[in-house]
Parts: sequence; structure tokens; C-alpha cells
Amino acid sequence: MKILGIESAAMTASVAVLEDDHLTAEYTIDYKKTHSQTLLPMIAEIKEMIQLDLESIDAIAVSGGPGSFTGLRIGSTTAKGLGLALNKNLIHVPTLDAMAYQIFGTKGLICALMDARKENVFAGIYRNEQEFQVVKASCHISISELAEVLNQLGESVILTGDGADAYGKQLEALCTVPVRRAPSFAGRARAAAVAALGMVYYSEGRIETAAEHVPDYLRVSQAERQLAEMQEKS
Repeated sequence: MKILGIESAAMTASVAVLEDDHLTAEYTIDYKKTHSQTLLPMIAEIKEMIQLDLESIDAIAVSGGPGSFTGLRIGSTTAKGLGLALNKNLIHVPTLDAMAYQIFGTKGLICALMDARKENVFAGIYRNEQEFQVVKASCHISISELAEVLNQLGESVILTGDGADAYGKQLEALCTVPVRRAPSFAGRARAAAVAALGMVYYSEGRIETAAEHVPDYLRVSQAERQLAEMQEKS
């Protein structure tokens, strides 16, 4: 089985090709460029470097959110366009699921975090000692509320993601359970993890057509919030 993975939910732009248990290629950039400038050229370069026939892929795994509105739209549009052109199914992989999937064989909990600003995060809680389990699905939550959830679960926790960089010290202070942070190389979204977890979800039948795919934003956009505030005042 061959999966093309696409990650663009946050600052990182990443593309990977996974064939069975072999990571054939991965191209990851986290540097001052928009995903509209990077994703398609990265796919084209990987295609050339490994002589990839896109018709040979079985499905496209795409990081489906939460994350940046712009990043998710670009990733979704890229995956949908390829899926429609190649007549391939998509695999919607929640962004935080893929981030947590990189940390394995560890006891306790894994909490994947993305900075949602103003002391709020997108968070998901997982176990991945012997098999990957979702303890709490992706949600939009305040740091104080997240600390309460982790304290109630009562287990040691590993934090990963850019939200861990932004709020790790704050969570360490608020939590009564042991808290530590994942190393930087396992602390960002990667297309290889999207493709690998996508392969698992594919085997479970969790696929969709390109036309069906819609990202999970988990909250309304800033423009929508501002519009609602204006309407309330009028």
C-alpha cells in the first residue's frame, strides 16, 4: 500500500510518501513561506526524486485540523484536487492525532497541543504504549481547563506541539501530575506521521471521497467572530 501524506495545518509544510512500512520520502519546511508557495513544489520534487507515479498511490492522507484556517484550506484544496484528478480516496487524519502518534511505547498520557492564542489551545489526549488510543478527541480549550482535565485523569503526561512551547511552563505549574515535554524533533506536525496513521485509518475503513473532505476548524474564524460581534452591537 502506498500513501501520500500532506501536512499544512500550522507553520510546518510537509509532504511524505509511505509504502507499506517504508518511508520512501519526506519533505518538511518550517520557514517563512506560505503553504501556497511550498506544497505543490514539494510534491513535484518528491515525485521527480523518487520517480513517483501519482497514479500508483492508494490514497491521500491529509492533516484535517484543527489548525490555521489558511493552512487547512490550502492542504484541503491540494488533497482534494489531487484526489479528484487521480480518482483517489482521502483519509482525514486529525492533526493532533498525527502529532501524538509520533510518540510511542511510553506509559502515561500524550497531550498534543496547538497554540490557539489568548491562553487557549487546540488539544487532544492520547495513549500510545502498545496501541494508539484517543482518550480525549481534539477540542478547543483554555489552559486552566486543560490542566483540570489532566489532573482528573491522574497520570503522567508528555506534552507535544507548538502549544507545549507556548504554555508548557504554565501547565507544569497548574498540573499536579508529572509533566514533561517531547523533544523538538517529535514536537511538530509531520506528513510522515499523517501518512503512517492514515494507513492505519485506511485499514479500518476510515476513508472519504475527495468531494466529501472538509477540514475541522473547531472554532469560527476571526472574521466570523468580528462579524457576530458587530451584529450583536447593531
